[in-house]
Amino acid sequence: MKVTLRQLSYFKALAEQQNFRRAAEVSHVSQPALSVQIQELERALGGTLVERQARSVTLTPLGRRTLEVATRVLAEIAQLEQAVQTGPGVTLRLGVIPTIAPYFLPEALAAIRATDISLGVDVTEGKTDRILDMLGDGALDACILALPTERAGLTEVPLFEDRFLLAGSAARLAELGPVPRPEGLAESQLLLLEDGHCLTEQALAVCGRGRGHGRINTGASSLPTLSRLVEAGFGYTLMPELAAGTECAAAPGLVLRRFDAPEPSRRIGMVHRAATSGAWLDGIIATLRGVGQRFVSRADETW
Repeated sequence: MKVTLRQLSYFKALAEQQNFRRAAEVSHVSQPALSVQIQELERALGGTLVERQARSVTLTPLGRRTLEVATRVLAEIAQLEQAVQTGPGVTLRLGVIPTIAPYFLPEALAAIRATDISLGVDVTEGKTDRILDMLGDGALDACILALPTERAGLTEVPLFEDRFLLAGSAARLAELGPVPRPEGLAESQLLLLEDGHCLTEQALAVCGRGRGHGRINTGASSLPTLSRLVEAGFGYTLMPELAAGTECAAAPGLVLRRFDAPEPSRRIGMVHRAATSGAWLDGIIATLRGVGQRFVSRADETW
């Protein structure tokens, strides 16, 4: 016969109350039902746990030892149940791609901390394939990146739309005249990030170009590098509005223009394994979605 959590719970109540009737009351069961479970626990352990007296009980040496173990086991079970309800524990391991991390994370992490001060976040920044591999291997709990990922077995949750702006120097944009649709930039020098950044694939797709196009340069390793090159007049790039405020502040000569509707964009979302779920994760997703919408609203007012 196996020891059950119910038996340990009833026995702990009996040891605390020192009376079968009161133990049954606090356990919300009948006294006979509680007595049966205590007897089964004694049979499973092979000894008497309490000395039964008229109005009270006294723990035997086996009973005292059993109470120590029962108290520890029930406390650990309670902690496990709490973890399921509130989150993964001390730290959420989060992967973020480089074209999102420096612009979105400061405000997003502050918002998460404001809603749950007990939750830590351990951030890994990396290109899409790397952090998705880490997510699949269990090294990360979730990732924030551009959707879709086209990876099987993952749950994708959209957060917000990050629209693209046309970025260039004032002189370059003056030469261009009215801002064309992205596919109308066919003869313009377009600067993009190096291979491995999903932003490059998205920019090529919205512009209707292939990698072999003679007017495309895909050598930059970061958005700040692209911004400085574009500010200096070396061409144009597609700037996510998520990064627009930061990059314009760092490169005062950078000029941004909106495309006509429908504006090209990328969809930012969270990706996690199906087993990583619960109210705690839903709360984080809602917080991130709110931060993303604030970025969109500010961009509407600024650009």
